[in-house]
Amino acid sequence: MRALTCTAFDEPETLTVTEQPTPTPGPGEILIRVQAASVNYPDALMVQGKYQVRPPLPFTPGAEAAGTVEAVGEGVTHLTVGQRVAAFTGTGAFATHLIAPATATLPLPDDLDLNVAATLPLAYGTAMHALIDRGQLKAGETLLVLGAAGGVGLAAVMIGKALGARVIAAASTPEKLDLARAHGADEVINYTDTDLKAAVAELTGKKGMDVILDPVGDRWAESAFRAIAWGGRYLVIGFAGGEIPRLPLNLPLLKGASIVGVFWGEYARRDPRGNARHLTQLAGWVQSGTLKPEISRAYTLQEAPQAMRDLLERRVTGKVIVTP
Repeated sequence: MRALTCTAFDEPETLTVTEQPTPTPGPGEILIRVQAASVNYPDALMVQGKYQVRPPLPFTPGAEAAGTVEAVGEGVTHLTVGQRVAAFTGTGAFATHLIAPATATLPLPDDLDLNVAATLPLAYGTAMHALIDRGQLKAGETLLVLGAAGGVGLAAVMIGKALGARVIAAASTPEKLDLARAHGADEVINYTDTDLKAAVAELTGKKGMDVILDPVGDRWAESAFRAIAWGGRYLVIGFAGGEIPRLPLNLPLLKGASIVGVFWGEYARRDPRGNARHLTQLAGWVQSGTLKPEISRAYTLQEAPQAMRDLLERRVTGKVIVTP
C-alpha cells in the first residue's frame, strides 16, 4: 500500500508518500480500500504537533475516508467484503488502505457517492452534533454561522435549514457568501467590511441570534457574541482564524447566554450510537437532496500536503478530498 507519512511534527510540505505493507485487520477491525479521504483542519494541525491529540511517530494523517471493505477481522459480522463504507479513524486515511474499527464504520447505501460519503463523519457530524445536541437549535430560531463557506460552516448552513432555522451566513469574501447563499443561507454578512454586531442587529430587529456556530474564533468572536440574543447559545467549534479568543465573562452574564464547547471526536467515542444515528440521518438527507455537500477539489495522494496548506491558508471552500 501507499501512505502519506509523517516522521516528525513539522509543516505539511515535509510529508512524503511511502510504500508500506498492507495491514491485516485484527479482531473487531476491517480493512478498507480507500476511494476518498476528506481533508480537515485538524489533520494539518496534527502534522504540525499543534492539535490536542499527538499520535506516536511515524503516522499517516487523515481522519476519515470512504471506500470498500477488502477484509474483515475476527468477530466482525455486520460488515462484509465488497461492502461500501465510511469510517472515522482519527489518523491513517491518507493512504490506499485503512484499518478501521468496525464500530467506527458506517455501511453506505449503494447509491451514495463515496466521495461525498468521505466528507460526512467529521465536518457534517460536527455540525449535526453542534446544532442538535449542544445548541438545541429549534425550528423558527435564528442561526448565525461564521466561516460559512468552510467545511463545517457550509455543513451548518445546510443542516440549520434542514432543521427549520433562519440561517444568516458570515464569511470573508463575496464569493464565499454566494456559495453559502446557494446552499440555503437566508441572509449573508461579509465580516471583513461590515460591523458584525450592527449587521446582526439590523437583520434581527435588534433581537440578536439564538444560536451562533463559530469555527473561526480570532477577532470575530467577541463581535459575534455581542450579537447574541437573550438565552442564546454560542457554539465553540474551533479557531481556523488563528488566535484563540478571550471573551469578557460579563457578556454571557448580561445576556443569560451560554458558551458551549463542541468536541465531536470525543462525543463520537463516548456515544457511538448517538453519532451513528446522526450519520444515518445525514446520509438520508444527502440521498433525498436536502443536503448537497460541496466538494471544491480532489487532490492526489502526492498533493495531500498542498491540500492541508490550502486549508491552513483558508483558500478552501466547502470540502476537499484526497483520492489515493
